[in-house]
Amino acid sequence: MTDQRRTLYPPIEPYASGMLDVGDGHTLYWERCGKPGAKPAVMLHGGPGGGCSENHRRQWNPEHYDVLLFDQRGCGRSTPFASLESNTTWHLVADMERLREMCGHERWQVFGGSWGSTLALAYAVTHPERVTELVLRGIFLSGAKELDWLTRYGASELYPEEWERFVAHAGGQAGEDMTLPYWALLDDPDPAVRIAAAAAWNRWEGVTCTLLPSAETLDHMADGENAVATARIENHYFRHSCWLGEDELLSKIERIRHIPGIIVQGRHDCCTPPAAAWALKKAWPEAELQIVPDGGHLFTEPGITDGLVRATDRFAANT
Repeated sequence: MTDQRRTLYPPIEPYASGMLDVGDGHTLYWERCGKPGAKPAVMLHGGPGGGCSENHRRQWNPEHYDVLLFDQRGCGRSTPFASLESNTTWHLVADMERLREMCGHERWQVFGGSWGSTLALAYAVTHPERVTELVLRGIFLSGAKELDWLTRYGASELYPEEWERFVAHAGGQAGEDMTLPYWALLDDPDPAVRIAAAAAWNRWEGVTCTLLPSAETLDHMADGENAVATARIENHYFRHSCWLGEDELLSKIERIRHIPGIIVQGRHDCCTPPAAAWALKKAWPEAELQIVPDGGHLFTEPGITDGLVRATDRFAANT
């Protein structure tokens, strides 16, 4: 039987790009792709601490959408690189409003995966009047149980050999939250210590977010100063519970229940397990939850890509 799954649209270059001063010493890299004046959308990358990639641009039909992508504070091409100053969830929500105003959009589709889903929800419950639809992947609500899953206990049961390697690098103990021991290393004045800790931190995340982690993928995630930046920013957010109270996003879902939404969630997502997507669906019954039976965490996995591209195609005619 022929696989009818959708794939990413062909590679595309931005039709405009630039830097936006958002205050607090931060300047954000942004780019716009697709057709100027078409349906507006904004893409929120993961991490926290990741950045936009060329493949991120390819999740929308470029004839029907005008998509803004940007590197969040301290990430990618934004400056100052790896800065933790004035870098919180709520700073990023405010940055999105500045970017929307820069583009001249009244409303836009908000699209985010993993940490990007957290930021998308935080933005939507703060500015529901600015959101036409939500397309979300790999739901992360920043609850204590979700944070513990990655840094104390949970994913450790699925990858025990990798967990032991992760804990050993920071000299941790069984049952200990590894966020603080790793922060001590990621903030060490010795660059060699920081780089080694970032490599270990990112390797562990790489194991949990890929269904079939390859040595090449793990080595890429763990490489050099870029790895230090992503690990430091992610650890910074985790240590502060992403500046969100327990169940804060779910408690505000009433504000967005009128907004059309599609949630694409991998059944075997070990980084952001399906429990959070299910909790979101129960709080927001109007949203469509798609559990991809052979899916993990990444948007590049065939079943996840299929769900996301079909979602943006479905909303293309919405105004």
